[in-house]
Amino acid sequence: MTLETVSAPAAQWSLCAGCHQPIYEKRSLRTLRVCPACGAYARLSAPERIEQIFDAGSARPIAAAGVIEDPLGFSDSRPYPERLRSARERTGLPDAVVCVRASIAGHPLVAAIMDFRFLGGSLGCATGESLAAAAEEALRERVPFLVVTASGGARMQEGALSLMQMAKVTQTISDLGRAGILTCTLITDPTYGGVAASFATQTDVILAERGAHVGFAGPRVIEQTIGQELPAGFQTAEFLFERGLVDEVVPRPALRGALGRLLAAASPQAPMPRPRGLGPAPVIGRADLLPERDPWEVVRLARDIGRPTALDYAGLLLEGFVELHGDRLSGECRAIVGGLGRFQGRPVMLIGHQKGHDAAELKARNFGMPTPAGYRKAGRLMRLADRLGVPVVTLIDTPGAYPGIEAERDGQAWAIADDLRVMAGLSVPVIAVVTGEGGSGGALALALADRVYVMENSVYSVISPEGCASILWKDAASAPQAARSLRIDPRALLLQGIADGVVREPAGGAHQDRAAAAGLLRDTLAAVLVELSSLDAGRRRRERGERFRAFGAFSAGTSRKGGVA
Repeated sequence: MTLETVSAPAAQWSLCAGCHQPIYEKRSLRTLRVCPACGAYARLSAPERIEQIFDAGSARPIAAAGVIEDPLGFSDSRPYPERLRSARERTGLPDAVVCVRASIAGHPLVAAIMDFRFLGGSLGCATGESLAAAAEEALRERVPFLVVTASGGARMQEGALSLMQMAKVTQTISDLGRAGILTCTLITDPTYGGVAASFATQTDVILAERGAHVGFAGPRVIEQTIGQELPAGFQTAEFLFERGLVDEVVPRPALRGALGRLLAAASPQAPMPRPRGLGPAPVIGRADLLPERDPWEVVRLARDIGRPTALDYAGLLLEGFVELHGDRLSGECRAIVGGLGRFQGRPVMLIGHQKGHDAAELKARNFGMPTPAGYRKAGRLMRLADRLGVPVVTLIDTPGAYPGIEAERDGQAWAIADDLRVMAGLSVPVIAVVTGEGGSGGALALALADRVYVMENSVYSVISPEGCASILWKDAASAPQAARSLRIDPRALLLQGIADGVVREPAGGAHQDRAAAAGLLRDTLAAVLVELSSLDAGRRRRERGERFRAFGAFSAGTSRKGGVA
């Protein structure tokens, strides 16, 4: 088989399935079969996808494996072997998937591209065997694995053997995950049934082409079996993105760029360069080097709306940051952001609370108060970082976890607890930085780290000063007094050993010069990542456990982790 198996168009014009306007064939090819009138997407064949996505000339076929073609001797209105012959003649393909070794923006990978033209992209023995063999090739070569889905589901003519392909391919995807190899799905229209319910939704990163339909049961099956009519927009990529089930919805012309950025962000690690050590040290490690300040004044600075957000820092610290979305369960929480990017040539997973710089963004981000979906998203990204061997950096700036009815209904406490358990067991370096407010368990959920730093104008507390004042003083106006009693400022946090160091800020605060603040944080992270990366995973986990085990315990001769000095 060659990859140049697209036959010449039978007609010079075609009709758009969306607006029914005629489209000249050459123009349709130039626009990647996106209607210039209404923007509707026509389905692409596997060879067309290969031409669109991969570097020119880089795709080399992986030979299809031999399998039993008609295991059941199946026949409906036509014998199954006859249907196979007809599909092969019409498409020029041996089955419903084409597997290749290729590259995107110079990054090598193995890819499996499904083709809906071949019996509806159905998953049969030959399809499953080719997908599994391609995943095993990615494992041998230790390169990322991409699957482009387009399928109506399992192939009925092969009976229960088609179901077994779901398990077979899922198993090989799991093998890649355990080996620390990135896996990615590009969902295209349509992706249903056994494909959606197995490997398509089990990869590390799920991108969906704009407008793609995906689900277990298709609309016709739902309507015919239980009589329900689906609402408009149901089972679309956009619908699923809002429910936290896909990482990103990407327009067709942007797919190649999106995949290239993802591969670049997760590509193998380069040695971490040692910091140059020019200028004053960015971290203050001794409390006596910090002036005593009114904690309430620090609270006001920590809450300044101009302070850099997690996304600001991502843009200033990382190259090629790729934000990932969704908890793969129930929703997308915009109060926590996270994704992969390259820090001084090395991939890192950055996760942080996100507030905003104006009223509209603050409201959209829930004022930086995450829901359970946000904490589940953070946990998902931490697990991905651990599988890929990528350090985790968390940026903390939240008044606390969202205390609403919906959050309690959806298991807020369970979500926070799971993040703590995940962080305790991570094998990769973990660095947490409080960049603004560190409020209660909502902050701690991202702060069980090897090293914990606080910015010079940040606070970290069991409760907000206002909350403490309302409960203990019975008067929220006593918040300044509560702040002083809680000892939540950087100097006090350093004395208690809660902070390993205080990161300097530009004169007047990080909000006065975001770029300079990011530079000081960059120097801090660079030095600590070199230190932590020199330790083996077992020692990192052990020392992380010892760090938190010591808090509050009495130790003669020292008060570092025992309480007030």
